[in-house]
Amino acid sequence: MKLFKTSAAVAALCATPALAVEKSEVLTTYADIAHAGYEDSLITAKALQDAVAALVDAPSDETLAAAREAWLAARVPYQQTEAFRFGNAIVDDWEGKVNAWPLDEGLIDYVDASYGGPSDENQLAALNVVANPTFTLSGNEIDATEITPALIADTLHEADGVEANVASGYHAIEFLLWGQDLNGHEAGAGDRPASDFATGDDCTNGNCDRRAAYLQAATDLLVSDLEWITEQWAEAGEARTTLFDDEDAGITAMLTGMGSLSYGEQAGERMRLGLMLNDPEEEHDCFSDNTHNSHFYDGKGIQNVYLGSYTRVDGTEVTGPSLSDLVAETDADLDAELTAKLDTTMAKLGEIVAAAEGGFAYDQMLERGNAEGEALIMGGVDALIDQTRSIERVVAALGAADVTIEGSDSLDSPDAVFQ
Repeated sequence: MKLFKTSAAVAALCATPALAVEKSEVLTTYADIAHAGYEDSLITAKALQDAVAALVDAPSDETLAAAREAWLAARVPYQQTEAFRFGNAIVDDWEGKVNAWPLDEGLIDYVDASYGGPSDENQLAALNVVANPTFTLSGNEIDATEITPALIADTLHEADGVEANVASGYHAIEFLLWGQDLNGHEAGAGDRPASDFATGDDCTNGNCDRRAAYLQAATDLLVSDLEWITEQWAEAGEARTTLFDDEDAGITAMLTGMGSLSYGEQAGERMRLGLMLNDPEEEHDCFSDNTHNSHFYDGKGIQNVYLGSYTRVDGTEVTGPSLSDLVAETDADLDAELTAKLDTTMAKLGEIVAAAEGGFAYDQMLERGNAEGEALIMGGVDALIDQTRSIERVVAALGAADVTIEGSDSLDSPDAVFQ
């Protein structure tokens, strides 16, 4: 026997509104993903800390390779957190401690003669703290006999107010693990020997004990800094509570982070600028030749924020009501448009990864006249710019008037790059 609903019942069913996505729910997912991403960054940094301890205790090709692998693994979750910058002041103010680049590596350790020395822009470019237990900084005699996290954070990092004096964070550790990449536009990363951390007569390039001390202190500092930011996104943390003080401002923070990372930072400063200058020193992970993965996971972080989904390092999913859901309620076509463009960007960034892992290094892609490399990088740049245009449309659709998307001379005023 069939049951038929009356026309009135059908009309009533069709008139029932779908449950609206609340901004507070979207912000909760966003904060949960931020906390999980920073917690994963902390977990992998602690694994790096253990690997560095093993390297220092028994330097060998094997322990050096393990420490490098731990560094590479630590970059995967961290790069996905960069979408929380720009819109969240607490993150932007902190980020320079852990991910500042590019750096004048001569501040930290020995460099090749081709590197040069002090310049008008940076008198400390070749300071070499590893080789100098005392030095003069801003007219003051500095005792660096013991290399500690405090020395790095309070004295060396951005010394003399110069941003290139990057003494802490992932890239300082990267330089100490790989050394300079002297391959130019040829394939190949830095090739520091494990004996640079050896003791006694096995030590190469001098000051191995201080180099090991710097590496351990920088890694300990990274862990400490990540502990702090993870706490800020916990239930009572300042980053999370600030987000909910004003829900509209919270949505603005999400869109600002997505748009600014997509456009000015990644498409511009990290990709287009390096291609314009044909300069491998403009690679984000220049010592390890890991830049292709950094670009990929930056893009993934933007997609995570929009879709409200993050895959943790242990494989579990953090997901919930999303910005995508919120946009779909206002303009389903616009949501589909941005979702598709995010997929396109990830595909283009994936092509760069596949090429690099197939033997076509990012260094080679940057070489002037390399049409294949330029096409790969510009494929990512163009996709990032295109998705930013849709992010701007989302801003308008949601009435988020206070969103300011950061630009880059490389995109907005190319001639200024060469002035």
